[in-house]
Amino acid sequence: MSWKTKKDQRIRRHLRVRRKVRGTSDRPRMSIFRSNNHVAVQFIDDEAAVTLAAVSTQQSDLKGPNNVDTAKKVGSKAAEVAKAAGIETVVFDRGGFRYGGRVAALADAAREGGLKF
Repeated sequence: MSWKTKKDQRIRRHLRVRRKVRGTSDRPRMSIFRSNNHVAVQFIDDEAAVTLAAVSTQQSDLKGPNNVDTAKKVGSKAAEVAKAAGIETVVFDRGGFRYGGRVAALADAAREGGLKF
């Protein structure tokens, strides 16, 4: 398989990270996906192959322009949802995206909301 496009390179980076990062029921994986239009977060228990909670800009209360401010809102909402689901500590999975901009803003807002990475 050829790894030539940007998307393919991101997927390759993500697979490299996923070899090491595993979520459990005690410490689920906080997986981030960002597209040109949306940002999404999932809390995943890899042992049971179950998504415990999820937050996205596709939800009506988080809609807005896809920028750093919206990512901060998603991060704080993700922390609230995680707390409601009984999640306190997580393993951070940036999904092969660079840690900067929207990804960093989302992570910082989740930390401020009380999640521990």
